[in-house]
This record gives sequence, structure tokens and C-alpha cells, in this order.
Amino acid sequence: MLVRVHAYAAPAAGEPLAPTVIKRRDVGPNDVLIEIRYAGICHSDIHNVSGDWGPRPFPLVPGHEIVGTVAEVGAAVTRHRPGDLVGVGCMVDSCGACVNCRNGDEQYCLDGMVLTYAGIDRDGTVTQGGYSTHIVVNADFVLSIPDGMDPAAATPLLCAGITSYSPLRRWGAGPGKKVAVVGLGGLGHLAVKLGHAMGAEVTVLSQSLKKREDGLRLGADHYHATGDPGTFEQLAGRFDLVVSTVSASVDLDAYLGLLAVDGTLVHVGAPGEPLSLDVFSLINGRRSLVGSMIGGIAETQEMLDFCAARGIGADIELIPADRINEAYERVLASDVRYRFVIDAATLR
Repeated sequence: MLVRVHAYAAPAAGEPLAPTVIKRRDVGPNDVLIEIRYAGICHSDIHNVSGDWGPRPFPLVPGHEIVGTVAEVGAAVTRHRPGDLVGVGCMVDSCGACVNCRNGDEQYCLDGMVLTYAGIDRDGTVTQGGYSTHIVVNADFVLSIPDGMDPAAATPLLCAGITSYSPLRRWGAGPGKKVAVVGLGGLGHLAVKLGHAMGAEVTVLSQSLKKREDGLRLGADHYHATGDPGTFEQLAGRFDLVVSTVSASVDLDAYLGLLAVDGTLVHVGAPGEPLSLDVFSLINGRRSLVGSMIGGIAETQEMLDFCAARGIGADIELIPADRINEAYERVLASDVRYRFVIDAATLR
């Protein structure tokens, strides 16, 4: 019976992460015990441990991009077996009964999805994430990693991948469609790969041209600098879909002006302050402004299968656990191309 496992936790808001030991629950009938191999570092991890998004229950083990090997399954589990390579994303449970859960949108559970970390589990305990050696998860929220995928490169797909894939799929990225991706970071680089694989004409919109070579290598057809005031005039009315992956404040009116009639601007990045717009930016062009957050379990599995079939993984830098705090600093300095992944073997 597994009770205590090694992990890295933030002891309090704004404090460096440090080695610790945490408790995991016993494996119940519908649970899967996973020996974690890799855990991705998401910018939201930094927001949470820094207290940027309000109070969190500390000490806190972050991590909601998890790939590992099944070590044990509960008596009622049939989809997963010991030895299987599996993944866990941003949520580990939901009510399963509301209309959204029944429709496969567990991320929008009306009773509130259970976050992989900093959430309240069904037994009332605080969930702890993937910066650890093991995790116990409801089997319905465990994804299968397809054969042939690089497990380390697949790890960021469990958050960044599905966050990019879901809006591209839902708003029709495909042959004959013109898609712009705002920002070329952890989310943006996967949005470019996915949009290209779906057959869309992809344009990167970044502050400068310094990552232009990368953007074209990843699959972009065009690359423009938003720091150039002529860009918005040059590209006005061009795109069917604009996906904003940045967490900084943006000029909504300017980006809505890039849309063709019936075009859609989707926000997957989360700015820290409210944004404003002139409603005529929507009216003049029958344009839509929407938001999107990860995807349901079925859609996430669909995304993994799509990526496996097309050889898509994240561009990563693999690090040992003792470099987590350094990695956080480098993320804040935009000094990563394009996602840090922790080797969980170094947590022991």
C-alpha cells in the first residue's frame, strides 16, 4: 500500500519550491495508481504558486501535465492495465451527471471539475499535482498515450496541446481556412503545429520577428510582427480564426479588425486584468469573441491520437527537479523553446 511519495512543493505563496513528502490516497475500485515519468511546467503553475490568481491551499504541489506508467489499478478498472503508458491533464474528476459532463465537456462541469492540484477532491482533501513520483487518479480521467509517442514530448499535450487543439477543431481550422496564432510560446508553438496539420493556412502574430525562423519551421506559412503598426492595416479582414495564446493585455479592437466576416477571435490565454472593446468591432463584420478552456476527456484522447498519427509533440527542454525554480524564472523571462518538462526520476 502506497502512502507517502516524494514531491516538490511550494510551501507558501511566492516561495521557492522545495523537496517534500506527501500522502496519496489508497487505490479505490475505480482508481489508477500512476508512477510518474514526466511532468510539464505550465505558466499557470507559476501563477498559482505565486498567488497571482487568489488564495491557494499551501503547501502546494503543482503540475497538470503528467505522463507515467500504470503501477496498479482498482478492481473495477478495465480500460487500463499495469505497465500501460498513460497521461493526466488539468482535471481528475467531475460530477459525471450534469448536462455538460454527459456531453463530454467535463471541464465545464456545473458542479465544478476537480483540478489536478489546488482543487478539492470528492473526499474533501486538497489535490496535489504531478511534480511527484506517483499519483492516484479516477480511471475515467486517465488518458492513453498512443504507441510510438515520445512520452516526454507528449507531456505538454495534456494541457498546452488540448488548449490549442480544442478551439482549432471547434471553430473549423482546416483546408481553405486562414488561421492566425497570437504568440509563439508554449501554447502558440503547438497551435501552429496543430493548425498546420489540420490543413489551415497559418500565420504567426508575434511582437517581433525574432522567432520567425522557428515559426516557419514549426509549420507557419507567414509570420508578422505586431510591434509594426502597419501589420494590422496590412492584415485587416484576412482571417477566419484568430487564436490568442498570450496572457498579456491585448487591443481587442485591433485583433477583431483582422477577422473576415463571420470570423472568430478565441482567447485561450488569460490576461491578469479585464479587457475592453468597442462593440462596433463585433457588429461591423458579424464577428465573434469567445473563450476556450482545455477540452473534455474524449476530446483530449482524440487530440493525443491526432498528434500520434502525425508525429506531433511539444518542443521541450528536459530538466531535473532541482532546476524547477530556475525554470520558473526562465519562463517568466520567455527563455524557453518551448516547454520545460521535469524528469520525475530525479524527484526520488
